[in-house]
Amino acid sequence: MEYRRLGHSGLKVSALSIGTMNYGHGNPEQPLFSLGADQAKRNIDLCIDAGVNLIDTSDGYARGQSEEVLGEALKGKRNDVLIASKVWNPMADGPNDLGLSRYHIISACEASLKRLRTDHIDIYLAHKWDGMTPMEEIMEAFDSLIRSGKVRYIGCSNFSGWHVMKSLATSHYGHRERFVCQQIHYTLQAREAENELVPIALSEGLGILVWSPLAGGLLSGKFRRGEAGPKGSRHFDRKWKNPPIHDEERLYDIIDTLIQIASEHEATPARVALAWLLGRPAVTSLIIGGRNEDQFKDNLGAMDLTLTEEDNKRLEDVSRPKLQYPYWHQQFMGKERFGPADLGLHRWHAGY
Repeated sequence: MEYRRLGHSGLKVSALSIGTMNYGHGNPEQPLFSLGADQAKRNIDLCIDAGVNLIDTSDGYARGQSEEVLGEALKGKRNDVLIASKVWNPMADGPNDLGLSRYHIISACEASLKRLRTDHIDIYLAHKWDGMTPMEEIMEAFDSLIRSGKVRYIGCSNFSGWHVMKSLATSHYGHRERFVCQQIHYTLQAREAENELVPIALSEGLGILVWSPLAGGLLSGKFRRGEAGPKGSRHFDRKWKNPPIHDEERLYDIIDTLIQIASEHEATPARVALAWLLGRPAVTSLIIGGRNEDQFKDNLGAMDLTLTEEDNKRLEDVSRPKLQYPYWHQQFMGKERFGPADLGLHRWHAGY
């Protein structure tokens, strides 16, 4: 296993981490919110043995059930792993039971600590943006949790570029603890993060944790052109919109390329997709999920796969999105003055 610094912090996390969105007490036949503590423990033990040291959860996953299952599964192993959890989500029906107010951040953290059966959360993230709460209040609440010892590091998730920069500026001018990472969606199928979020990570020293690096299973190799996909999966009935599929033909072109490269390496498409992401700038860890040990074993194999320059070129050619404004203008007029952060986007586009 490879360990990478989380942004400019001194914390080292494994390049692959465990996602727990499928933990819960629901219907075991469903892909979400149904994995119990026994199977979760087996998966966790497997990953710890492989060197994984970070587990990601959220109070919003099945309204706290994911944290409860994780707390149960980690009995006797809490000190072997880092725990990341998130806040924002509605945990009750009151007007202050969601968002990023000081009231909700602190009360939600204390509730998460109880469910996780721990006295601290290693990485605590704002799960979503809250435009109704002053940024000073948000960052002060996170800062107070660090000063109290309940949280070690803080980050954000699903923020836009200006949200991230406003957060960092507020921390700087208020002499408060700053975000050390952002958790984002970033895959061969969805590369929008390269417009702003990846350059910001490079410029401001933020680590990147990638959620759903296989696009909800779309890049796992289980979906093929002209086929419905595995029954019971999120995308089988085409109702799942997270992540959205804007161009189905382009998606299957990417999948076809993954399959071809995987066959050449005697690997799986999932391993190829993960290996590609592990090579992207500022990416710290990919959050992988699964229902059984075979899925985790396959994904963990991405650490042993080295893509060639030609492999990366083929994946780049089939997945590269069109430049939006002002980026196409920057590429046309101004590329002589690009810095390292600019290249988080522009290095992948022809003409540079």
